[in-house]
Amino acid sequence: MRGTAPDGRSYSADDPALLTWVHATEVDSFLAAYRRYGAGLTDAEADRYVAEMAMVAIAFGADPVPTSVAELGAVLASYPLHASRQARDATRFLLFPPLPLSARGTYALIAAAAVELLPVRAQLELRLVVPPLVGPMGVRPATRALFGTLRWAVGESPTLAAARARTGDLADG
Repeated sequence: MRGTAPDGRSYSADDPALLTWVHATEVDSFLAAYRRYGAGLTDAEADRYVAEMAMVAIAFGADPVPTSVAELGAVLASYPLHASRQARDATRFLLFPPLPLSARGTYALIAAAAVELLPVRAQLELRLVVPPLVGPMGVRPATRALFGTLRWAVGESPTLAAARARTGDLADG
């Protein structure tokens, strides 16, 4: 896939630097969400996760590829981002999609949790600030309860069970 951004820059989906950015933001997002709303990870486990995920980025042709949390942070800090009109439009759609009334409450909680994970600078640029006490006192406990309920209702993922059997050293979560 190739194209031209609204500001005139050309881009290509196979650009190693663009692949690095996509990979880094994905890994950072999953890591941040699991640490905040899941069972949590030690610093060593987080580094291990980033290193294991690096294999995926390398296979897709990303370069450079972070292999530790520190390297991941450095890669993310190297990209000067700003919220364009298109980013704000996409955010608005993701926060308020056309959903049945019965799904809106749960979706709103998950959307609030996603916004709360964004750096404050990104929240401000996207015009989405979560009030300071709402996240820790409302969104976080409610999201943890939702995910705990889902884990209980659905049971352990077969993929996670296979990973536990292979490694024998992953903490429950």
